[in-house]
Amino acid sequence: MDSDTRYSIGDLARRTGLTVKAIRFYSDRGIVPPTDRSPAGYRLYDIDAVTRLDLVRTLRDLGLDLPTIRKVVDREISLSEVAAAHAEALTVQIRTLRLRRAVLTAVAKRGSTPEETDLMHKLAKLSEDERRRLIDDFLDAAFCGLDAHPEFAAVMRSMTPELPDNPEAEQVEAWVELAELSQDPDLRAGVRRTAEHHAADRAEGATAGLRRDQAAMVRDQAGPALAAGIDPASPEADPVVAAVAAQYAHALGRPDDVDLRHRMLTRLESANDPRRERYFQLLAVINGWPAPERLEPVLDWFIRALRPRMPDGCREADSARPRITATGG
Repeated sequence: MDSDTRYSIGDLARRTGLTVKAIRFYSDRGIVPPTDRSPAGYRLYDIDAVTRLDLVRTLRDLGLDLPTIRKVVDREISLSEVAAAHAEALTVQIRTLRLRRAVLTAVAKRGSTPEETDLMHKLAKLSEDERRRLIDDFLDAAFCGLDAHPEFAAVMRSMTPELPDNPEAEQVEAWVELAELSQDPDLRAGVRRTAEHHAADRAEGATAGLRRDQAAMVRDQAGPALAAGIDPASPEADPVVAAVAAQYAHALGRPDDVDLRHRMLTRLESANDPRRERYFQLLAVINGWPAPERLEPVLDWFIRALRPRMPDGCREADSARPRITATGG
């Protein structure tokens, strides 16, 4: 076609597939201005108008607003700059939609009340800094005064959830549940108590070379007994209890006596909190880590094995430990 050829709005509509009304709309706003007028006063356009309209339609499909489109077609700003800005905006929108989907999915699964739904939505919308402050508050309550020790500083880092920029629905659901769980005062107190027990053991056993926590000792010694189906009240459990007690006593440089076994029982009952285990399950989902090993069954087994082997007057009654219903992990 000759570059001097002029087109009516109807011609442009047939060439571009846009309606006459849409072309007139873009023309009135100066995005595709007419090149000339016919003797009767009708608007006429050159071949460049076809190219501009094709670009306008593409940019509208991508969600750009009209003022930005006008700047692009008039070359006031580059298309690459606009594309980068809108790609970033879409990233935020996609993340928002993921969060909304995750909240709605969790509401559907849990049958949440309107109040719970509102809380979940607020928690899911927290910024990265707000999420970190919420978790830092939980960890400070548990480790304040202990975090100067490199070991506890590492534990705090290992207990910090890092929600990805583009999380999967299950990661957002896990974050919402973990955020709620971290506000539980009983969990906070239990984690704090366990940390203090561990710090006391470390301080007392420093010269004896205490290298592992008591739960790990129990797992290694009692795990095979549990897997073998040994009754914790049976004589077959005697050597398991004796082995753990001997290892713990050696680490602390103390004899295996009434005080030591009472100390063992107190620490294990404190550590054996299903809410704490649930926290680590959720943490693994959020951070994309492998699912953690469940310690609750083996700790339950060993506690039931240890109690009958406490001297009379020092046995602990079964504690009514709080139970939670795991929704995942």
